[in-house]
Amino acid sequence: MSTPNPHSPSELTLRIHQAIAHAGGWLPFDRFMAMSLYEPGLGYYTNALQKFGAMPASGSDFVTAPGMSALFGQTLAVQVQEALQATGTDEVWEFGAGTGALALQLLDSLGNAVRRYTIIDLSGTLRARQADTLLRHAHKVRWLDAWPDAIEGVVVGNEVLDAMPVQLLQRTQGVWHERGVVSSGPDFAWQDRLTDLRPPVDIEGEHGYLTEIHPQAEAFITSLAERLLAGKGGAAFFLDYGFPEGEYFHPQRHMGTVMCHQLHQADDNPLVAVGQKDITAHVNFTGVALAAQNAGLQVLGYASQAWFLLNLGLAERMAEASLAERSQAQRLINEHEMGELFKVVGFATSSDWVARGFARGDRSHRL
Repeated sequence: MSTPNPHSPSELTLRIHQAIAHAGGWLPFDRFMAMSLYEPGLGYYTNALQKFGAMPASGSDFVTAPGMSALFGQTLAVQVQEALQATGTDEVWEFGAGTGALALQLLDSLGNAVRRYTIIDLSGTLRARQADTLLRHAHKVRWLDAWPDAIEGVVVGNEVLDAMPVQLLQRTQGVWHERGVVSSGPDFAWQDRLTDLRPPVDIEGEHGYLTEIHPQAEAFITSLAERLLAGKGGAAFFLDYGFPEGEYFHPQRHMGTVMCHQLHQADDNPLVAVGQKDITAHVNFTGVALAAQNAGLQVLGYASQAWFLLNLGLAERMAEASLAERSQAQRLINEHEMGELFKVVGFATSSDWVARGFARGDRSHRL
């Protein structure tokens, strides 16, 4: 069942109202999103509410691939092991480890190939859950509050980039504005302000158009690249939902991609139930790849999750699994579920090896 939130939701709301007042009455959406998700002890990812689970009856809001099927992590482990061997490293790093399900699947599968498994996660309550999940691997697992100066090994991030705060841009009558949040009595409301910010590509027409830009996700990738290059080297794989730039900023995609998730229902209003639901935006994989390249990493590949997992032998694992396991794993690769919407991008400090996950279906040319 859901763990009661020890803080009243109004405490977070009050803090955001105070931030709006201190900022002169208007808060850019990325700051609002950051507080809603990560305000210490109050934000969605830092409070004690249940988040991950397969059914709303558990009080959960959504299920991720590792919670859907253990075959996800077991299959991803094939790519991680290949990357560990190719980079001559023995440590796995995971950002935003959720319940610890993916870490468990990877550690169970990789065995002695992994000397240490490092988790960087902002949520104290999720850390406790991860520690319980990973009890039998406790001698290998450590948690860090901050980034070290150098990272050596293979980095994984499943549904991490979509939870990074975004800036909202609204074009109205041909003029670009940044969308922010203002106080409206006890509630929040939208307000647009003129801005010099622009999407990374020109968007045809002058019709009303709402979209996002992703400076925080790109800065995250830049910081990761710097640390990988500062050490012995390594690789990184990110799995998330999103598009290449040409699709992300298509003239017809005029409603933006910000979505909220609560009790397995989706809505597009982040200004209500603040701190009680997830807020996400699709990933601009072109921006992520350019940030990595500009910081000195090589792009190993970019593919749909379906192609990536099939390249790594998911179909063969499914053939040996029970009917129930096959049914759940099928959702990972079905085109109308996670198979096509979710993409995988891989980076490395050296390009002298070919990543098996991108052997077929590589779409790097579309980034």
